[in-house]
Amino acid sequence: MKTIGKIGLAVITMGLLANLLLRGGADKDANIPQLIQDGALVVDTRTAGEFNGGHIEGAINIPYDRITNGIGQHTTDKAKEIVVYCHSGSRSGSAKAALLSAGYTNVVNGGSLSRMRSVLAK
Repeated sequence: MKTIGKIGLAVITMGLLANLLLRGGADKDANIPQLIQDGALVVDTRTAGEFNGGHIEGAINIPYDRITNGIGQHTTDKAKEIVVYCHSGSRSGSAKAALLSAGYTNVVNGGSLSRMRSVLAK
């Protein structure tokens, strides 16, 4: 591989890793089953098409890029527990950051749909 190709690959890899770290990834310490049992709002931040293809029971769909505008239709309580998830955890990380910036204080990134299913199956 030529040097420029190696540098390009390194830059892309570092960018992806930084993106995941900055957005936080899944909140692995959170007791998601308990949060849901206690009434947390579960938000699937994928597209409507992805949501229609399968989602966590009881989840609502608000795509990550519309989260701050759409959340108010479901809760105006800024202290409400909210669990967000997506396909990989990246979009839900963006949604969590946006909600925190909007003043919501109890937002958990559940990570991926697969992880959420696994955590809830336990």
